[in-house]
Amino acid sequence: MSHSNNFERNAFVNCPFDKEYEPLLQAILFTLVRFGLRPRISSETNDSGESRLERILELIQSSRFAIHDLSRFKAKQEGEIYRMNMPFELGLDIGCRRFGSGRLAQKRTLVLEEQRYQYQKSLSDLAGCDIDAHDGDFMIAVRKVRNWFSGIGGFEEVAAARVLADYEDFQHWHLRQQKGIGSSEDDISDYSTSELLRSMFKWSRERES
Repeated sequence: MSHSNNFERNAFVNCPFDKEYEPLLQAILFTLVRFGLRPRISSETNDSGESRLERILELIQSSRFAIHDLSRFKAKQEGEIYRMNMPFELGLDIGCRRFGSGRLAQKRTLVLEEQRYQYQKSLSDLAGCDIDAHDGDFMIAVRKVRNWFSGIGGFEEVAAARVLADYEDFQHWHLRQQKGIGSSEDDISDYSTSELLRSMFKWSRERES
């Protein structure tokens, strides 16, 4: 089955991809997998012949769920350029839901930020929307995603503490798996997101068997 035909399980993730954010990204991806969803991110393919914008549009259109983290739209030091990709992709997703028909009108979106109300300084059009802050803490991010699922309904009712415990279990399992095939610490820390996702899906299958 193609990803585009898996609309009900696909979850588009629009977030930073820097080293500082990596612990949050990995925890969010795990949480999505833990709840039976398939994360879709722009870095999942390396086809240099494909337009990045076209790829992002395809990911948005083929995903019922989406998580947008606006943590990096603010410059951290003088001379640093604002990062507008994430607000831009959020806008594309909102437009897809608002003006789309059929299944696109059923899209659900979670917007995250690092510090509460930070977005209001540059995206005042979002005033009145429910936006959750994670304070740069992956454990809080997991709780926010879990709470979002609880509010949507239709997902397993499980405490955030249980999800976090499962994530710790996955990390130990993943380390054992990689050590078992001869991977070094440098190898493990340098694995691509797509490789890590494959391990998450494998852990999930073994857990359910």
